Amino acid sequence: MTKLFSVLFLMVLSINTFGQSSQLSTKELTRLFPTKKVVSRYHNNWTQNYYPKRIQAFKKEPLEFGEIVFIGNSITEGGLDWSGKFGKAPIRNRGIAGDVTDGVLKRLNEITYFKPKAVFILIGINDLFSLHHEEGNPDLNYDKVVPSPEYIGKNILKIAKIIHRKSPVTKVYVRTLLPTRREYLKEDILLVNKMIRKNEVKGYYEVIDFYDQFVDTNGELIKELTKDGVHLNDKGYETWVNFEKPIIEGL
Repeated sequence: MTKLFSVLFLMVLSINTFGQSSQLSTKELTRLFPTKKVVSRYHNNWTQNYYPKRIQAFKKEPLEFGEIVFIGNSITEGGLDWSGKFGKAPIRNRGIAGDVTDGVLKRLNEITYFKPKAVFILIGINDLFSLHHEEGNPDLNYDKVVPSPEYIGKNILKIAKIIHRKSPVTKVYVRTLLPTRREYLKEDILLVNKMIRKNEVKGYYEVIDFYDQFVDTNGELIKELTKDGVHLNDKGYETWVNFEKPIIEGL
């Protein structure tokens, strides 16, 4: 009963404060975002510069209460206007190119403060690039390497758990990692996705199985849906929207 009362209270609070982010003082707003000095040790050198710039852009256009939020890396950021793609507003884009699970954990205060209607999480592929940087990405300049696929799976669970506990009115969805056309990533993508599916039983999130929608018979990202073997092209984003639209429309 107490838990139900808390959920109802937060729902009323969200309704009553919807559209009031502009009323927050600069100091209050600043507390919702990482500082310039706070970046993940697992960001590559490029992302260490880009991440703070993206955070500043978020601060200029903060969330409002009760919105739908997409959280992720360049694959999410590259979708640009998600409201336009789905024909449903507002869907806010909180993707940061190059971001890793640690980077998402550092920027959850904005999410939990504004109590979204739903959040959709797609994160982890850059963690795997870090893990394999010597094999396929020597040019990405990772100073620190993500320890293991298990570390990534635990972080994804932690992200969902924090949102669930601090914003129980928010429906949390975790998307499985997309396949890629990078051979050295195949096995670890499967391991992370196995953990995502397994941890669903803990009750913090619901799985959306992107992997099965985008994989070909060779275990790779369908060639017609990608521009470089990792990122999606227009047809890839169209496939994304068509697959996920029933979920979005049901919110």
